[in-house]
Amino acid sequence: MSAEIICVGTELLLGDILNSNARYLGQEFAKLGIPHYYQSVVGDNPERIKSVIEVAIARSSLLIFTGGLGPTPDDLTVETIAAFFETPLEERPEVLQDITDKFARRRRQMTDNNRKQALLPVGAAVLPNPTGTAPGIIWQPREGVTILTFPGVPSEMYRMWEETAIPYLKSQGWGKEIIYSRLLRFWGIGESALATKVTHLFDSVNPTVAPYAGNGEVRLRVSAKAASESEANLLIDPIAREICTIAGDDYFGADRDTLASVVGQLLRDRHETLAVAESCTGGGLGAMLTAIPGSSEYFAGGIISYANRVKTELLGVSRELLSQVGAFSEPAAKQMAAGVKKQLASDWSLSITGIAGPDGGSSHKPVGLVYIGLASPDREVEIFEYRFGPERDRDTIRHLSVCHALDRLRRQLIARGD
Repeated sequence: MSAEIICVGTELLLGDILNSNARYLGQEFAKLGIPHYYQSVVGDNPERIKSVIEVAIARSSLLIFTGGLGPTPDDLTVETIAAFFETPLEERPEVLQDITDKFARRRRQMTDNNRKQALLPVGAAVLPNPTGTAPGIIWQPREGVTILTFPGVPSEMYRMWEETAIPYLKSQGWGKEIIYSRLLRFWGIGESALATKVTHLFDSVNPTVAPYAGNGEVRLRVSAKAASESEANLLIDPIAREICTIAGDDYFGADRDTLASVVGQLLRDRHETLAVAESCTGGGLGAMLTAIPGSSEYFAGGIISYANRVKTELLGVSRELLSQVGAFSEPAAKQMAAGVKKQLASDWSLSITGIAGPDGGSSHKPVGLVYIGLASPDREVEIFEYRFGPERDRDTIRHLSVCHALDRLRRQLIARGD
């Protein structure tokens, strides 16, 4: 018994709308322990929807449809499902009354095409929509096949899933076990390097270990199937501890942790503050830090010193230095870090200067060259040079710069302990 997600909508195929419904449902299947091996996206075309159904019922027993339940001519999901199983539609008076009442409460004129949403296959149960006008269906058109349909509007689908679908599925024997995952996060090590270190764990069956990578961060998802979250954690804990021991300081957190949140907690624990001076990242470092609630406790502030005039007047960077070696240099990063630390009277400071591109590079200083300065409470400013490569786009270079800066500070705070 496994589930399959079928998302209907030409706008999804065109990329006009992000398919967040499939992601949500995938996560919900994991919570319920429902096996889930396939997802499909199909446009608003009856024949193509039928072909997707034909494939899906041959390999999955639970089909979850999203989208195509509206009143317009291209909303074809329910009528196409009914046609595939050669079942007529019938108008449900209770559904029509619910739609009529909702229009009246909202003081909107109901048009004739909204009656279409009250047409459901004979024998199908209504899957109520508390907020929208498009109900779903719960239907077993043949033995071994269960179909649930939801509107494409995420907020409507989420509520329908939580209030009706989950209780129904549990009553039918689904969800006896859960699949619970812990996401371990790493920075400063490549995916292949980390995978090599923990390769012996990839053969584990329960829990399983799977690597992910993206935009500089490497993640390992450790997933266990068990009767409860607590039992799953008992299976996950020893594997997670082994991975973290192997990775050392490259491991920075789990699940919703970010480099910024981890750095913030380390600063909070030490009762110390941080200031930042940014050039090529244009405030990205400050934005990432202030995205954390309560960051005013440890984040003093920042100076976006994009123009050289700001570097000299606010941060005290030498004009002679800028004329001799330029703003994209180790000495400039050093003086920026020292200057913002002094100006904002912080314990720590970070500076970032470099060439994010796509223009401005040279053979001596190519696009992707970035200098990060780190000033500690009692040491000389440390400088770290990165060459992210001219093949990377501007946003990626800026993101990597910010994250590497936070990671450098994180490692220093860990090294100092309590």
